[in-house]
Amino acid sequence: MEAKFVCNLKKYRVAQELTQEQLADIVGVRRETIMRLEKAQYNPSLKLAIDISRADPPMNNSKENHQSYIMLNRCV
Repeated sequence: MEAKFVCNLKKYRVAQELTQEQLADIVGVRRETIMRLEKAQYNPSLKLAIDISRADPPMNNSKENHQSYIMLNRCV
């Protein structure tokens, strides 16, 4: 019996009220990478999978707060 894996990335991204672009910025990849992951057209590296699992979006999704979060996240 072959194992079947399901990608729930889009479900969780939407639940966090994030766009593909916002999630991509948070984890440091291009929007196209998130799109391909959601469509199961790309298998993430272990590092990318961990980065996505640890993505913690800002509570207030204003554009200004989002940009500040990205800058802070890339500095650590």
